[in-house]
Amino acid sequence: MKNTDKEKITPQDIKPTGRMHLIFILGTAVILLLALLTASVLEFTFLKLEKIIIGTEDTTGFYWVLVFTATSVILGVLLALLLGKMIFKPVNNIVDGMSKLASGDYSTRIKLGQYTGMSVLATKFNTLAEELENTEMLRSDFINEFSHEMNTPLLSINGLIKLMKSENLSPEKRNQYLEIMEEEATRLTQMTSNSLYLSKIESQGILTNKKEFNLSEQIRNSLLLLERKWTEKSLVPILDFDEHTICANEDMLKQVWVNLIDNAIKFSTEGKELIISVTEDTTDIRIDVENYGIEIPESEYSAIFNKFYQCEKSRSTNGNGIGLSIVKQIVNLHSGSISVKSENGKTTFTVTLPKHYNKK
Repeated sequence: MKNTDKEKITPQDIKPTGRMHLIFILGTAVILLLALLTASVLEFTFLKLEKIIIGTEDTTGFYWVLVFTATSVILGVLLALLLGKMIFKPVNNIVDGMSKLASGDYSTRIKLGQYTGMSVLATKFNTLAEELENTEMLRSDFINEFSHEMNTPLLSINGLIKLMKSENLSPEKRNQYLEIMEEEATRLTQMTSNSLYLSKIESQGILTNKKEFNLSEQIRNSLLLLERKWTEKSLVPILDFDEHTICANEDMLKQVWVNLIDNAIKFSTEGKELIISVTEDTTDIRIDVENYGIEIPESEYSAIFNKFYQCEKSRSTNGNGIGLSIVKQIVNLHSGSISVKSENGKTTFTVTLPKHYNKK
C-alpha cells in the first residue's frame, strides 16, 4: 500500500532558495572584487618598492615586501570575514527563523535592518509567521470546542445506557430514555456532518459549479423542507417576493436558506409570523429572513457567526452553533455579505448577493 503520510520536515531540510541564492552570489562577487582590488594595490606597491630597491645593496626592501605581503593577507582575511558576516547575517536570521517555524514555534519574528529590500523581506516573513500562528490557534480552538461539544451528548447517552441496565426500569421510562438517546445521537450526527462541511468550504478559495437558477423557487422549497417544524409552532410564513434568478452555486445557497429559516423557526415565538422577502437592483439581490421572538444582544451580532458560538437565548434549544458559520462562509464565497439586526422583538438576517458572481 502506498504510504500517504507526509514526511516530517526538520530544520536541517530548510535551505535558502531563490532570493537567498542571489544574496549569496552577490556576496561572493563583492568579496572577489575586494580581493582583486587588494591584489592590484599590492602589485602597485611592489612595483614602487622595486624601483626603490633596485641599484642598492640594502636588503631591507625585501623584508618590507614580506611585511606588506603578510599584512595584506591578514587584512584581506579579516576584511573577508567581516564582509561575509555582514552579508550573510540576514540570510542566517532567515534560515534560523524558518527552522523555528518548521519546529512549530509560530511566534518567531525576524529583523533584517532598515535597508528597504531586507525590511520588505522581513515584513513578508513575519506576516507568514503571524498567519501560521493564527491558523494554529484556530485549529487548536476548533479541536477544543468540538471536543467539548461532542462530550455533552456522549455523556448523556452513556448515563442513559447505565440507567437502562436497571431491571426495575419501567417500559415507559425505557422508551423515554431511548427517545432522548435518539435525539442526542441525531445531534451528534448533525454536528459531525456540519463540522465536516464547514471544514470543506473553509478550505475552498474559488466558487465552483455556478449556474443560473430560480432563487425564489429554491427559497420556497427550503421552507417546505422545514414545514413540520414551523407548523408545530403554528408559525405563519409570509413570502414577500416575485420570481428572481441568480447565477451561483445552487447546492451551497440551499444550505444558506435552510439554515437561516431553521434558525428563525427555532427562536420564534409560537403563532408569530415568519417573513421572507427578496428584492433586487441592477447588480445585487437582497434576501431578508425575519422572525419575532427573543432579541439578540447587539454585542453578539458578530460573535453569532463564530463556530460553536451560542448566545444566551439559544441555551435551551437544540443546536450546535455551526449553522450560521456555514452561512457566512458560503456568502463570503459568493462575494456577498450577511448582517443581523434585532430590536423591538424582531430579528432580521439580511443576505446580499451579486446576481452574477465574479471573483474579486
